[in-house]
Amino acid sequence: MTIVYACIAPHGSEAIAELAGNKSEAFVETRKGMQELAKQLKKHDPRTIIIATPHGLRLNHTIGVVTSYYSEGSLEEKGKRIAARLRCNHRLALRILQEARKAWLPIVGANYGTSEGPASCMQMDWGTLIPLWFFGASERNKPRIVIVTPSREIPLTQLVDFGHIIAEVAEASHEKIAFVASADQGHAHSKKGPYGFHPASREYDELVMKAVKENNLKQLLALDPQFIGDAKPDSLWQMAILAGLLERVNMKARLISYQAPTYFGLLCASFEK
Repeated sequence: MTIVYACIAPHGSEAIAELAGNKSEAFVETRKGMQELAKQLKKHDPRTIIIATPHGLRLNHTIGVVTSYYSEGSLEEKGKRIAARLRCNHRLALRILQEARKAWLPIVGANYGTSEGPASCMQMDWGTLIPLWFFGASERNKPRIVIVTPSREIPLTQLVDFGHIIAEVAEASHEKIAFVASADQGHAHSKKGPYGFHPASREYDELVMKAVKENNLKQLLALDPQFIGDAKPDSLWQMAILAGLLERVNMKARLISYQAPTYFGLLCASFEK
C-alpha cells in the first residue's frame, strides 16, 4: 500500500474543548480545523498513523524512532484530564529504522520498559497525544501508531531524506498509512507569551501558509537560520520530513485553517492524492 493521507496538525491543548477552559471560544477555528482533518483522515481509513512530534525524544544530532509496543500519556488542564494508550506498529517502526540506517542517516530506535509486550511502553508527549485525540485515540477502534522525532541539529536535507524513506517503507508495506506532522508555528506572536514578541513569527506563519497554498513545502527549507530563531516555530523540522515524503507521494495540499489566538500560530493543512 502507501501513504493515503497526510496533514499538518497543531498541538495546542486548547484545541481540545475539555482542556480549553475559558479559552474555548478563542480556539474554535482551530478546533473546527482539527475536526475537518479528522473527518478526512477517517475517510481514508489508515491502519497506522506515523506522527512526527517535536516534543518527544530530544536527541542531539539524532532522529528518533520509537520502537516500543505501546505508548500512553495524559494531559490535565483546568481540572480536566484526557488520557490515551495506543498500540505501536512495532514492525513498521523497525523497518523505518533499518532503512534509515542503510541510508546512513543519524538515527536511533528507542524503547522503554521491557523489550516487548504490554510493559514495552513509551511515554506519549503532548505533541503526539493532542493530534491523535482528534484522530481516533479516544475511540474504540484505535489506530496503531509510529512516533518519530526529528533533530534540529542536523541539516534539513537529512530530514527530507528521512521523509523519502518513510514514503518508500509505506509503499512496500501491506497497509494504508497516514502521516501527521505535529506542528505549531511561530511562538513569538505576543508580548504576554513566554518567548516575547517578534514580527518574524507572523512573517514565518505567512510563509508557511504560502508554501501550503503553492503545494511546495521545500521552499521553507531555504529560510535564514536567524529568521527561524526569531520566529521560534516548532514546525519546520516535521514539515521537512513531510516535504520529503511529498517528493515520493504525489498529493494535493489544502489549507484548512490558521489562527494565532495567543502567542503561537496554529495551522491545519491536508494533503490528499
